[in-house]
Amino acid sequence: MERKRSNQSYEAFPMNGGDGQYSYAQNSNHQRTGADTTKHIAKEVILEILDLETLLQDTSKVFHIADLGCSVGPNTFFTVQNIIDAVNLTFQSQTHSTIDSSLELQVFFDDHVGNDFNSRFNSLPDDKQYHATAMPGSVYGRLFPESSIHIFNSSYALHWLSNVPKEIVAKNSHAYDKGKIYFTSEVDKEVAEAYSAQFARNIESFLNFRALELVPGGI
Repeated sequence: MERKRSNQSYEAFPMNGGDGQYSYAQNSNHQRTGADTTKHIAKEVILEILDLETLLQDTSKVFHIADLGCSVGPNTFFTVQNIIDAVNLTFQSQTHSTIDSSLELQVFFDDHVGNDFNSRFNSLPDDKQYHATAMPGSVYGRLFPESSIHIFNSSYALHWLSNVPKEIVAKNSHAYDKGKIYFTSEVDKEVAEAYSAQFARNIESFLNFRALELVPGGI
C-alpha cells in the first residue's frame, strides 16, 4: 500500500454548529440513543481484545483514542468516556493498577474542516480525564501518523459519502438522477449502483488509511 497522505478533494457538509434551535447539539437525541444502546458492545470488545502489555511496550505511556465524526454537542464526550471506562477496567484487570498513575490519555476529535470546533472545545467536560485535540479532515483521507492510534471509534459518520457520484449529475449518464437525492424503484438500478460503487470506494479508503494509522493490536 502506498504510504502517503491522500490528496483527494471531498465535499464537506458538517452538521449545524453552535447550540441554537437548529444546531446538531440540540437535534441529536437519536444518535445519543444509538450510542447508549451499543456502548456495551464497545466495552465487551475492549475487555476481550485489548492487550495493554503489548500496546504499551514503548516508553511514551500515552494512549491515543480518536473519535471520527465528532460534530458538536455532548454525544462524542459520552462515547469517549464509555471507551475510557472500558480501557480503565482492562488496565485494572491486566496490570492491577489504575490509568491515572500509569498512563496519560489523548483524545482526537475529528470532523470536517468546517466543523464548529470552537463550540466543540468550549463544551469540554470539566472533569475530563484526557488531553483533547482537534483533528480536522475527512475520514476517507489520511489523518494520523503511521501506527499512532490505539482505539478508533466512529458513530453515525460512515453512511455519509465523500462525494456525489459523478454519474448521478452527468446528464448524459444512464444514472442521471434529474437533481434528486434519492432513488425509489427498480427503474433506478443504475442510480443505486452508482451510489453503491461510491460507498465501496469510500469504505476501502477508510479501512486502508485506518490500517496504516492503527497501532498493531489496536481496535
